[in-house]
Amino acid sequence: MNTGISAINDEVQRASAFVQPLFGELNKVIIGQRYLLERLCIGMLANGHVLLEGVPGLAKTLSVKALAASLNVKFSRLQFTPDMLPADVIGTQIYNPQSGGFTTRKGPIFANLVLADEINRAPAKVQSALLEALQEKQVTIGDHTFHLDEPFLVLATQNPIEQEGTYPLPEAQVDRFMLKLKITYPTRSEERQILDLMARTTNLPAVGQIVEPQQILSARKVINEIYVDDKVKDYIVDLVCATRDPQNYKINVKDYIQMGASPRATIALTLGAKSHAFLRGRGYVTPQDVKSIGMDVLRHRVTVTYEAEAEEKTSETVIQKIFDELPVP
Repeated sequence: MNTGISAINDEVQRASAFVQPLFGELNKVIIGQRYLLERLCIGMLANGHVLLEGVPGLAKTLSVKALAASLNVKFSRLQFTPDMLPADVIGTQIYNPQSGGFTTRKGPIFANLVLADEINRAPAKVQSALLEALQEKQVTIGDHTFHLDEPFLVLATQNPIEQEGTYPLPEAQVDRFMLKLKITYPTRSEERQILDLMARTTNLPAVGQIVEPQQILSARKVINEIYVDDKVKDYIVDLVCATRDPQNYKINVKDYIQMGASPRATIALTLGAKSHAFLRGRGYVTPQDVKSIGMDVLRHRVTVTYEAEAEEKTSETVIQKIFDELPVP
């Protein structure tokens, strides 16, 4: 087994050679926010969509655009608004009076990397149009189903629900996002660097194109081979099951949980932990990889009760208690 892991380590080292140059390029325009940039890369490597939440002005959109600029892929941006229609996202069929037939006009969802900006400012009918693309990597327009090109990744930004003019996303859609990131303010020293870098009207820094799609697809194949011990697999399953039936694990949060995480969370935790190990040049997953990525995978999949809200307990509070009390292998 050690020989096998050693071989996987070598493969990981080879396949992850683009990672540090990529971070170096992104850091030309993004100060700090290492957590954000790393999680965007994990989503890309694990073939999972990412939802970024934070107040306006924290470089959410800038980070996604910088990532797109560094990749040699087709990029499209969707600015979600309250008057959007599903056709504005996926496309529609247009009647041609001369031929008497219909032609298909594909929407901006047909790209490798899609920035869904302020996604929670569009109503539910528009959000529903995204469900098929997010889960099945395909779009149905009229009688025709079109498969989306790989890699396909949706990076969505949203303002906190309490902000003016926002709609809460449907649970079915939120569950399709592999990670939900909470973006916070930079430190004082980072803010000072931001001032020096960005407080100008011209000659703003730019990102170079350094990663090819084939490098991403090759990295995904290597990530599939990263070793996960049976004890770590059991730990992942126990974490997810503890969000549904915490009393089985003697964790006293049952009254605070309305709905636990779905099996998608188990898959996302495993792939996220593998990608986390990949970024660190390892061919095997440790429990710490699982804990590092766990909150981002679970925070949007655990719904708390009214009792929890009354006691000012969030899904993150509940998940943290599960992490703290569940035995680590």
